[in-house]
Amino acid sequence: QVQLVESGGGLVQAGGSLRLSCAASGRTFSNRVMAWFRQAPGKEREFVGAVSWSGRSTYYADSVKNRFTISTDNAKNTVYLQMNSLKPEDTAVYYCATGSKLLSTSSNEYTYWGQGTQVTVSS
Repeated sequence: QVQLVESGGGLVQAGGSLRLSCAASGRTFSNRVMAWFRQAPGKEREFVGAVSWSGRSTYYADSVKNRFTISTDNAKNTVYLQMNSLKPEDTAVYYCATGSKLLSTSSNEYTYWGQGTQVTVSS
């Protein structure tokens, strides 16, 4: 059974940084894509970025490009989302998900999801 468990959320001031983690278990992820999505209250779930399990390929939404970085630690079966220069509009529940297509930004393309972790950025 695939499990994705996010951690690292919290409250941070605008301009600050946070690092989210997603611990993955339950299958081999070597041919999988790991992605981060977020959902703010009253809004649709939004693609943030994705990474191939090897870590060699990444893809980001324009809204987070050059501020957020996704990386993998294969030995720990963990994916990270480093968030810098945070803005109040980054406030959302952040979800980790796994799929098979790196360039897919649709949540429908992702099979397994974590429970989410709250990120709140104060102004």
